[in-house]
Amino acid sequence: MIFKWWKAIYAWNSRLSSKLIIVYCLLTVIPISLLGAISYIQYTKSIEEQIGEYMPRFLNQANATIAKHMEEFSEVPSLLFNSDTIISILRHDAYQSSSNYNQEQFTVNSYLARTYLENGNPDVLGVFLISKNRLFYSTRIGFKGLNGNDALIPYGNDLELRGNAKVLLPNELSLTFDNGHPYLLIMKQVQDVDNRKSLGTMLVAVQLDFIDKILRQFENNEKADLWLMNRMGEIIYHTDNEKIGEIDSELPKYPLLNGSFRKGSGREGVITSISESGIYDWILVHSIPMKYLTERTDWIRNVTIFMFFCIVLITSALSISLSLKLTRPLVKLSRLMRQVELGRFQVDLNIQTKDEIGMLARSFNSMISTIRDLIEKNFEIRLRQKESELYALQSQINPHFMYNTLETINMAVEEGKSKTVVEMVTLLGRMLRFSVSNSSKFVHISEEVQHMNDFLTIQKIRFKDRLFVETTQKTEMDSYYTPKFILQPIVENAVKYGLETRKRLSIHVVIGRELGARSGEEDMVFRIRDDGPGISHERLEELERSLRSNTLVAKDSEFGLSNVNARIVMMLGNDYGLQLHSAQGQGTEIIIRIPILSEVDLPVMINEKGADENGEI
Repeated sequence: MIFKWWKAIYAWNSRLSSKLIIVYCLLTVIPISLLGAISYIQYTKSIEEQIGEYMPRFLNQANATIAKHMEEFSEVPSLLFNSDTIISILRHDAYQSSSNYNQEQFTVNSYLARTYLENGNPDVLGVFLISKNRLFYSTRIGFKGLNGNDALIPYGNDLELRGNAKVLLPNELSLTFDNGHPYLLIMKQVQDVDNRKSLGTMLVAVQLDFIDKILRQFENNEKADLWLMNRMGEIIYHTDNEKIGEIDSELPKYPLLNGSFRKGSGREGVITSISESGIYDWILVHSIPMKYLTERTDWIRNVTIFMFFCIVLITSALSISLSLKLTRPLVKLSRLMRQVELGRFQVDLNIQTKDEIGMLARSFNSMISTIRDLIEKNFEIRLRQKESELYALQSQINPHFMYNTLETINMAVEEGKSKTVVEMVTLLGRMLRFSVSNSSKFVHISEEVQHMNDFLTIQKIRFKDRLFVETTQKTEMDSYYTPKFILQPIVENAVKYGLETRKRLSIHVVIGRELGARSGEEDMVFRIRDDGPGISHERLEELERSLRSNTLVAKDSEFGLSNVNARIVMMLGNDYGLQLHSAQGQGTEIIIRIPILSEVDLPVMINEKGADENGEI
């Protein structure tokens, strides 16, 4: 439907300013509406996912912290062994005289008060020690229900815990503290270290405030509920003290005991996260309604709706003025474009603003100027291309080289060296075939190197041991292309000027890839290095000026260097060409740099540099 509306607006035969006003309004109302709805949904979903992801981890950490505190409480009985008197009393029989019993009870109770209450953990409500039908205790507040009649039998000497601590819930004993203070009991057997006999059982009553402190470190939202319960669903601790001791009837319906799940839908839903203790037989639960999690989201939604109506009103007014302002320069541009279509390039769109319309005007003026320049340059380039072709044909086979080669063949015939004659004729024929083959201005690098090697092989036959040639290939040559006739003229110059003053000449040719300093990409580089007489400083500067001019010269002096450089620049651009490095008496190095040209790149070179009249590239 939206596509149909858009098509109808586009096809509407009306002024551009009217279309802009309608489209501008639609592009503000629809996106902002979608943005607000998507933002609200995604934010709500992200909150739910974050709570479901990190809350189980927090509960696992809280479980570990609670277990650590429980281990500390379970080590409390070991403090009895700090007093030999207490251990001696616990070793006595339970049946003594009343006065002795009262005296020993006072001694033990006092020690329990000093050790566990006055100087011990503040979370300890009281300590009870049952030994051989005797009950010793010390508490911070009053209590009821624990006495010799109902406590000594189940927790007397016959209880075997094997050194482990056991957690007792309040409903397992008839013990209540004043004001109904919530607690749990940690029970551990006291064993004589000398004979491993049981001395009694200690019950440590711990108030549940330490659990509240631990849980509040992970969750401080007062709207969230946290509780600790056993596997039967009996609540040991709850942020709402009134629910302590109740049964969680929803426990059998929980889909999992480690992780998060959601009950209900919409803002009335509740996210519940559960962590099961791996040490103690209890479950830690966190629950919070979605409406408390999305309070900030609701505020953002209301602000978005308000901003939506404000933006619609403002943009509607702006769209009218902007559409009129935008269309006036476009009308003028359309009029000038019609003049350009008629071939009238002497036009100027005079708009000085710095907005997109001004940029369009400057681009239009620049385009017209570029078209005028390209018309002129295209004519000049075509002339230079024809000249380049002429000089390339002239430089293909040097007459002096041809004469010297034929003279060498004649001497070999007279001397009866038939193999040498066959080899030189074969090489010369291949060179001639390569020279007259003008199907393309680009050839495989391997073909260009073969043409150079054919020339050097003929020269080596002529000059014998005076000429040494080495070619190093650092990249594949069959898959890449190069302009034709760029290597043979260079090595021809090296042989010509090198052997004039040297009895022996070495030429090293290296072909490989190198990073271009100007292009910033890898280029194909040919390095031709010789140990000839070198070039004087003045002559080197003259040659470099000639190379920078990129002009074709007559067939003398630096003919080979200048023409090769000019052809490369015209065919491949100013970033490529020849570089000279030479010192008089130390030899010369000529570097030929071209782009890496594959078969795919050749059509691009055709489009960029053009083709000759025969369609040759």
